[in-house]
Amino acid sequence: MTTDTSAANNKFWLKSYPASVPAEIDVTRYKSLVHLLEEAFKSYADRNAYVCMDKFLTYREVDVMSKKVAAWLQSRGLKPGARVAVMMPNVLQYPVALAAILRAGYIVVNVNPLYTHRELEHQLKDSGAEAIFVLENFAITLEQAIAQTDIKHVVVCSMGDLLGGLKGTIVNFVVRHVKKLVPAFSLPGSFRFNDIVAQGAGMKFQPVEMKLDDVAFLQYTGGTTGVSKGAVLTHKNVVANVLQNDAWLKPSMDVHQDTKQLIYVCALPLYHIFALTICCMVGTRTGGLNLLIPNPRDIPGFVKELKKYKVNIFPAVNTLYNALLNNPEFANTDFSGYMVCTGGGMAVQKSVADRWKAVTGCAIAEGYGLSETSPVATANYANATEFSGSIGLPIPSTEIAILDDDGNPVPLGESGEIAIRGPQVMLGYWNRPDETAKSFTADGFFKSGDIGVMDERGFTKIVDRKKDMILVSGFNVYPTEIEGVVAGHPGVMECACVGVPDENSGEAVKLFVVRKDPSLTKEALMAFCKEEFTAYKKPKYIEFRTELPKTNVGKILRRALRDEKPAEKSAA
Repeated sequence: MTTDTSAANNKFWLKSYPASVPAEIDVTRYKSLVHLLEEAFKSYADRNAYVCMDKFLTYREVDVMSKKVAAWLQSRGLKPGARVAVMMPNVLQYPVALAAILRAGYIVVNVNPLYTHRELEHQLKDSGAEAIFVLENFAITLEQAIAQTDIKHVVVCSMGDLLGGLKGTIVNFVVRHVKKLVPAFSLPGSFRFNDIVAQGAGMKFQPVEMKLDDVAFLQYTGGTTGVSKGAVLTHKNVVANVLQNDAWLKPSMDVHQDTKQLIYVCALPLYHIFALTICCMVGTRTGGLNLLIPNPRDIPGFVKELKKYKVNIFPAVNTLYNALLNNPEFANTDFSGYMVCTGGGMAVQKSVADRWKAVTGCAIAEGYGLSETSPVATANYANATEFSGSIGLPIPSTEIAILDDDGNPVPLGESGEIAIRGPQVMLGYWNRPDETAKSFTADGFFKSGDIGVMDERGFTKIVDRKKDMILVSGFNVYPTEIEGVVAGHPGVMECACVGVPDENSGEAVKLFVVRKDPSLTKEALMAFCKEEFTAYKKPKYIEFRTELPKTNVGKILRRALRDEKPAEKSAA
């Protein structure tokens, strides 16, 4: 089947571009991600690159330390292209390990540290990883999974490794013995992070000439719609997305040329593609300082960190923005440095965006992308002054097509599956040629599985995930619409909507709600929904919860709610 992508090919959306944003980027600007990193290490050597728990690392320190770790990795006999896993939250060892793996000529496998041993075993076996960096808090999980994997080399990290002598010792004591966050584990033959840095200092690092077409990351999808698969991202994919984002941010940066160093809030985990590209890679290229937040779920602790810095770039997901707004101390933070607040990972709700703008003075510019697109494919204006409700325009060197079920483009204004083509789109899924073939059109557009509508200016609005759509008596109900409206109710903190089996209508809408106002009743909320929705969209069931299941990035897991037993429905 050949897709007619003429609408995408004429790139009519370029007429909507800001004057200073180019239509195309030159991905050959760098030979590889290693070239990009090393250029930054040299250009910004004396600048602070990362800060975590009040400890700073300069670009020079990241350069020197990552070279030592790279030399140690090479000494283990790993062949070029070997996969090395990183299983840590946002701590200082993360960017060091990341740079070391890439510089040594290996492939990074980012791992969610909150995985169960079953999930970890799947990812390590699937990727064929031979080495792993793991924070000791999660080492017990690795112990339970390692026997069934190809892992031969284990580097155990601790929270205090890079915090300095006395402070590091105190932090480790508190984490291990006071908070008891490190379950006993046994990983015979493993090494400690500080020991391999010391050993690497006496070894010779052999620079590896990486090329743009070489694989840099196996970025596993969150598994919110099925089995987790490894998106194969090349150096070219990530370099392209760094340059695309850099170009897209230009109008906002031009206004703030007097800012000596950009400060990025890195609260989203670095193992997630959003933070990896926007915070780590774009941040590095611009010589920025990344504020690493190891546990963004500790909102009071997060707010304390935000108060210490005049931050500029703030990427987050809707749930994180919402959680901050619901913390009374957040309003006392200095927002004067805010330049760009980007929302991604899930739909940004208008009620949250409006409150964020009112409190911070900075509008949320929603973007869109996936692990498979490194991640950004579309974005709203970086210097937007209002929340648009759309996911914006295709970014430079990117084409978007809206396709029907047969793979043909639909007319503007009609809904269809969003398909993406550009230098940031993955090669395919690791060792899954069948899944790769199903995910691309004949002319190279990646089929996202998201339903969207593009207008005459080129702005696209997400309607929903293809698989999350609810079919009520033949009518399509999109959970994002329901959730967006219900989240605007003053008594609602957050909510999720799924379809459940129904004898009469095939499926019925069930709403899960976390209350802000404990006095809110199902009857009152149902009356609100009756006012807002036509009959087939109105929830048939409402259930109050104290919390909703989420990924560690903060994305609500509709699948987990949908998979609950029908008996757990609660009629409104």
